[in-house]
Amino acid sequence: MIRPERFLDDLHSLRRFGASGAGKGVIRPAYSDADIAARQWLMGRMDEAGLRVHVDPVGSVWGLVDGPSILLGSHSDSQPEGGWLDGALGVIAALEIARAAREAGGPAVSVVSFQDEEGRFGVTTGSTVWSGAVSLEVADGFCDRDGVTFAEARGRMAHLAQGWVDPGRFSGFIEMHIEQGPWLDQAGEAVGVVSDIVGIRDMRITLSGEQNHAGTTPMHLRKDAFQALSEINTRLNAAFAGVVAPATVWTIGHVRLHPNASSIVPGKATFSMQWRDASTGRLMEMEEIIRTTVRDVAGARGLDVEWGDLLGLEPVAMDARLRGALAEASERVAPGRWREMPSGALHDATNVARHMPVAMLFVPSIGGISHDFAEDTNERDLVTGLQVLAAAVGRLTN
Repeated sequence: MIRPERFLDDLHSLRRFGASGAGKGVIRPAYSDADIAARQWLMGRMDEAGLRVHVDPVGSVWGLVDGPSILLGSHSDSQPEGGWLDGALGVIAALEIARAAREAGGPAVSVVSFQDEEGRFGVTTGSTVWSGAVSLEVADGFCDRDGVTFAEARGRMAHLAQGWVDPGRFSGFIEMHIEQGPWLDQAGEAVGVVSDIVGIRDMRITLSGEQNHAGTTPMHLRKDAFQALSEINTRLNAAFAGVVAPATVWTIGHVRLHPNASSIVPGKATFSMQWRDASTGRLMEMEEIIRTTVRDVAGARGLDVEWGDLLGLEPVAMDARLRGALAEASERVAPGRWREMPSGALHDATNVARHMPVAMLFVPSIGGISHDFAEDTNERDLVTGLQVLAAAVGRLTN
């Protein structure tokens, strides 16, 4: 039988690794000291629970049972300024259910904490490589914003690494997660059963113009990289209006100017461009609009364009059988207080779906806040989510 108090204790214990800021904030990026220490703590808890601990070549941590099993989990790395539940909730819920199952003599439940879900080096890097969507050789060349390569970063865990875990040993994967949006919280609902996960595209673009004196260079003679970026952003918002759906989103979330000085016309601007939608066709149409807009603005202003790699994942529908088990468990545990809903955020389940049926369960995010120190969920809702997940696993494995 699951023990909610043990589950919450472990969740708070994991938060201590990288605890920072006001509230329950966490700074635990992939391969940081805090991340590696948290993974070693998790390995100890898995071992105590009677699971066989395994670390794969990219640093994802597995707690395995012998023979076929259902796989539960998520990730334990965080955003550069993140909350205590994003990813961590799914890992600790999985641990508690696996531990309770072993204490009760079944069912067979394995656990995973994937590495670099938050994308220090790309998009859900650890599960992407494990799934085979990107080779390890290619991923090793990925760089973070400071120029550190994936190969260098994962080398910090090389002393723990073993081989790859065979996905064929698992019958399916369920990932419990905070919603990271406002809908459950606003409606006063306890859980959400995910219908599908949107697709995502992400790339970096560099505009190169001419660095010059900010006081003496006439406006009509400037090749200002930031002015070009500003115009691109405005044009994209207008161009997307006739293409996107209500749930489509796009973001320029990171900008780096060179030389980034108040008295110098910036000669270079590197920025991230990310867009998400449930339709592969719409994602492709948006990409063409982005490329055309950037080329047109850069050409008119006399700037050069450098395109980074286009990273992304396709939209994924959740498995009907797993989803049905979660829906039945939701109605049993929280009657009338749950809904089916899409996920606008990306998750490791997208990659795992290449090899097995997957499903996801959401619990509310207070105020819809995530990727922020203020991220939080009422502990009553955390326990309700754990109970729903445990009931669904019991139904599926019986």
